[in-house]
Amino acid sequence: MKKILVLSMIMAVPLAANAENGSYINQEVFNICSVIFLVGMGMLFLLTILKRILDFRLKNKIVEKGIDHTMAASILETNPQEGRNINIKWFAILAGLGSGLTLIHYTLPLGIHSMAIMSFCLAVSFLGYFFFLRQTER
Repeated sequence: MKKILVLSMIMAVPLAANAENGSYINQEVFNICSVIFLVGMGMLFLLTILKRILDFRLKNKIVEKGIDHTMAASILETNPQEGRNINIKWFAILAGLGSGLTLIHYTLPLGIHSMAIMSFCLAVSFLGYFFFLRQTER
């Protein structure tokens, strides 16, 4: 159900960009944002694949060397708490981006203050995520 909802929302964006009664989204801005998004997703994909390959190679080296079970467990230990907070981290990042873009929209024309607004909003979202992590550790 979630996939269908997300897919329909993604398909609705070009319709808003090409509305007949007037363009609600500037086509150049849309193209730039989509290219930045695609490049970011591609880099994230490559980093994830590279991390998995390197983890696999490390595990193979550990098995080949015949390292003690307790030593191997300490090297390969992952933090299970980290996996639970990934969704909150991405929520904080995207909420910061959304609030920054909203503020930039209401403070046109675009300029150096737009970059300051975006930086401040992202910093506040990361600060909120930091406080969330600190609160959940207690």
